[in-house]
Amino acid sequence: MPARRTFALPRLTLWAIVAVILLFAIAMVSPQQLPVVLYKLALVTLASVLGYWVDRSLFPYDRPHTYAETGEDLMPRGLAMLRRALIVLACVLGLTLGL
Repeated sequence: MPARRTFALPRLTLWAIVAVILLFAIAMVSPQQLPVVLYKLALVTLASVLGYWVDRSLFPYDRPHTYAETGEDLMPRGLAMLRRALIVLACVLGLTLGL
């Protein structure tokens, strides 16, 4: 007898639904704010992509996925992930606070 497959929703589906509900609430309460919300969302998205590519261009041979997930390479992998997160954070803050 074949194993029965279960259906699982993608991760963060609940939060995506909450975000859509909140966007709908903004549209109902204050529709003139929708362009501002979409503008801010576009800035954060653009800054995230920019931060990722800044990290890749500054450190072309030091990517987090090149380290092993266990063993003695665990510390450099964590530091590479932390470095990337800080660069993305700096780009997001710089772009969103500067405009």
